[in-house]
Amino acid sequence: MPAPDKVTDLPSAVAAHVENGMTVALEGFGHLIPFAAGHEIIRQGIADLTFCRMTPDLLADQMIAAGCVRRLIASFFASGSAGSLHEVRRRVERSEPAPLEVEEYSHYGMVCRYQAGAAGLPFLPLRSYAGSDLPGLNPMIRKIADPYGGPDIYVVPALRPDVTIVHAQRADRSGNVQMWGITGAQQEAAYAARAVIVTVEEIVDEDVVRSDPNRTVLPSHAVSAVVECPGGAHPSYAQGHYDRDNAFYREWTPISRDRDALVKWLDEWVHQVPDRAAYLAKLGSERWETVRVAPRPSQPVDFGRRQVIA
Repeated sequence: MPAPDKVTDLPSAVAAHVENGMTVALEGFGHLIPFAAGHEIIRQGIADLTFCRMTPDLLADQMIAAGCVRRLIASFFASGSAGSLHEVRRRVERSEPAPLEVEEYSHYGMVCRYQAGAAGLPFLPLRSYAGSDLPGLNPMIRKIADPYGGPDIYVVPALRPDVTIVHAQRADRSGNVQMWGITGAQQEAAYAARAVIVTVEEIVDEDVVRSDPNRTVLPSHAVSAVVECPGGAHPSYAQGHYDRDNAFYREWTPISRDRDALVKWLDEWVHQVPDRAAYLAKLGSERWETVRVAPRPSQPVDFGRRQVIA
C-alpha cells in the first residue's frame, strides 16, 4: 500500500489543525523559525492560544500583538539578540493593551517538558534550577524527594501541545522531514503533540530522503500535514537556503516599541499579504539578495548496500 500523501497548502493545514483556545508550539531554535505559519494563524484570526516556544523572539511579539495569544509558555525572552520584545513587555509590565499570562522556564526546562510529553511521562527531573530564582516565580517548577535516597530534585510537568508547527529544509510527500544545521526541540515538541504541521523549503522525492536517512528528524508517522513554503522561516534562516536577515531584526526594535507602528506593520505585511509568495515578492529581490547563500555541499557518505550473491 502506498504511503499517504500529506502535502497541502498552508491555509488548509492551519484551518484543519489549529483552533481557538488550543495550546500551540512553534519551534525552531533561532534557525528554521516557522514565521509563515505564524502569519497564517494571524490571518485566520485564531485567538485565545497558549503559545509555547523556546526563545519567543519576534514571532511571539507579532502573534501577541495580533491578538492570537492569551498565555505564553517560554524561555529566554529576547528579539534574537537585537533588543527587547516591546509588545511582550507592554503586556507583562503594564497590561497594555491587555494582560498576558506568562509561564517561564529555562531552555532545558522547556526541553524537559517536551520530552516528558513525548514519552507519556507526568514530569521530568532536572538539576539546573538549583540556586535559581525561577522556582520562586513559577509554581509549576516543583521540588520532590528523590525516591532513591538522594537529595531533593526539581521537576517540570509534561507539555503536550494540541499542535506543533515547525519549518524544515525538505520533506517527501509522505511527511518524512529532514533538517540540518542548528536544531532545537522540534523533534521533542512534535512527538509531544496531537498534530504536527511542517512547512518546508522544498518537497523532494522519497529517494532523496532515503539517500540520506540520518537527516530525517521527523518520520512520516509523526507528521499530520506538509506544506511547501519557500522562504517560510524569514527573517530567521534556513541553513543552505538563505541567511538570517539581521537587518530585519534591527528594524523590529523601533517597530515593536511603537504599538501603532506594530499594528500598521501587521496590517501591511500579514493581513494585506495573502501568502508567503506574496510576502517574498513584497520583500523584493534586492532585499533577498542580502540573505542569499553560496553553495557549500557536505561530503557524501557511503551507506553501503547488502551485496547480492548469485
